[in-house]
Amino acid sequence: MARFPKVFDPQTFPSMLWIRKHSRELVAAFLIVTISLAWRATTDTPHADAQQPAKRGTSQKVPSSNAAARPVVVAMVNGRDIPRERLLAECLDRHGEAILETILNKRIIEQACAREGILVSAKDVDDDIDTMSKRFNVPRDRWIELIQAERGVNAKQYAEEIVWPMIALRRLARGHIDPSREELTLAFETQFGPAVKSRIIVSGTREQAEQLHKQALDKSADFGGLARQHSIDVGSASANGWIQPIRKHSGDPLLENTAFDLEEGSISQVLQVANQFVFLKCEGRLPAADVKLESVREKLSEEIRERKSRAASTELFRSLQNESKIENIYNDPAAHAAFPELAARVNGQPTTLQELSEACLERHGNDVLEILISRVLIEQALAQKRIVISQKQIDIEIEKAAIRLGFVKADASADIDAWLIHVTKETKIPLRHYVDDMVWPTVALKLLAGDVKVTKEDLDRAFDATFGRRAKCRVIVCDTQRRAQEAWQLARQNPTPDFFGDLAEKYSVDATSKSLRGEIPPIPRYSGQPVIEREAFSLAAGELSGVVQMSDRFMIFLSEGYTEEVKVDFTEVRDELYADIHEKKLRIELGRCFNHLREGASIDNFLAGTSQSSTEDAFSTPRNEPSGITQQQAADLAKPRAGSRQADFQSSPSAGSNGAVPASFQEQSKR
Repeated sequence: MARFPKVFDPQTFPSMLWIRKHSRELVAAFLIVTISLAWRATTDTPHADAQQPAKRGTSQKVPSSNAAARPVVVAMVNGRDIPRERLLAECLDRHGEAILETILNKRIIEQACAREGILVSAKDVDDDIDTMSKRFNVPRDRWIELIQAERGVNAKQYAEEIVWPMIALRRLARGHIDPSREELTLAFETQFGPAVKSRIIVSGTREQAEQLHKQALDKSADFGGLARQHSIDVGSASANGWIQPIRKHSGDPLLENTAFDLEEGSISQVLQVANQFVFLKCEGRLPAADVKLESVREKLSEEIRERKSRAASTELFRSLQNESKIENIYNDPAAHAAFPELAARVNGQPTTLQELSEACLERHGNDVLEILISRVLIEQALAQKRIVISQKQIDIEIEKAAIRLGFVKADASADIDAWLIHVTKETKIPLRHYVDDMVWPTVALKLLAGDVKVTKEDLDRAFDATFGRRAKCRVIVCDTQRRAQEAWQLARQNPTPDFFGDLAEKYSVDATSKSLRGEIPPIPRYSGQPVIEREAFSLAAGELSGVVQMSDRFMIFLSEGYTEEVKVDFTEVRDELYADIHEKKLRIELGRCFNHLREGASIDNFLAGTSQSSTEDAFSTPRNEPSGITQQQAADLAKPRAGSRQADFQSSPSAGSNGAVPASFQEQSKR
């Protein structure tokens, strides 16, 4: 349900300890094997005789630039040039359509501003950025860094492509729209008014909801267990039915009114919300904040103005689009043949193909060039070892990918057609890019890296992690040792789940566990969280841990026992465990192989202004060097394939909740 956000992102198949030894290789493996920006081969060195299972598109020729002082070569890899024209063509091929849309939208707004005599200066843009950073109470530089990380734009692009159009549209829409008294009152109640602490059970049919409702009324104390076993809302089910406190005027009115009418401990009737059927249990109330409307009036007013202005701007822009004559020559083969130098026209104003190419290079040039460099490195290694990739190898890798991601037919064979439809339509990756960017490099690195071995220890740990018992705990997360010791002293005097939950609400700085009274899903072994695992599995039911430091966080655990082992015969799942571990270890080996190529190469990146000298023979056998891995990388690598038996067992109620830790634990593990 959209109304209730996920409170956990559980680890579904914990990793083995050996994974921690290979962080560099894993990072490189993800770069090469799963990268979605990558490249399409346009090299003068043949790398394969393979063809893709669909006809390739033809890149449009980019007219030569007349600008002076531009480097003809943007990079050199072991003495081999990567020309600027090739980089332009690759950037245009991969990002031309999206960048052209941005350019055309800005043209439409610029023309409207010119007609209305509206001028948005550089100072206006700077002032708006300052205002936004102050609104979120972060320094300007930090605000721009956050925007860069979130949207993938640099400071110049943020100012020109996001802030400038936003200001211009607001002014075209007549600027500020003052909020009414009623709007201010509603916004104040939403942010600072009372709230209801609730659990929820969500069903797909009314019949099922009514059956669960009857069970909940008979055994209201087991509401969390019913939610965990039967609710179809994964986020709340994994947290024993808990949802974020319900506030007024923030979601579905029927649900909000029902929540506020409930007494503590009572259960609502079954309600239909959209196409689902839900009922709530009131677990208490949160009083209104001790805040006066006058003290936050200006802040609320600005938020309402921004929201109303945004809505008016959106409507205005749609109107401007409808009134404009847009000729998209770039996507029209016939028009492109007639006007090869043009990308588009807006009300007669032209945008050239060269302008579009340069814009693509400015936004994505560094990323695409890094990918081209990686491509050349792999091609050189293949040529050195006289390896040629065949079409059959490409087809086999596509088939493996389909099976790995759960695209199988009734006879368990790969459903390649369904997989390619998923790749091209749902993930919006062109088929030619999928083959060149993901399949070809995977095949190449597998041939260069060789095979890997799966040991008995690997299999035993994977079996224990997946089907073994898990530690059920509550946790309090503090940001200072003093606060943690204070909470621990109180918990020691009354180590009961209810009192510990009260302390979690008061002391925990982790928003998720705080709202859930310290509850987290059961913790498995070999999950990539050794400190947490060691502490959780050392406690007996009802026992309180000491204060455990993890980076700059201090944690206290209260054990609530252990889940039962899932009764599974090892021989029944051995083959799948083997295949899963083999795939993960192979990814690490691919990363190690690529790292070896990269570290042993001479690379001059003139676009980024960096240079690297060769430190070893790039084409020799890679050294077996251990390295580390973060817990988050281990968790990401450890997820089972879609449709696998492992996933089925873990989703079974008998297996207990999936292993997870509060969000703050995840953040600390990355440091």
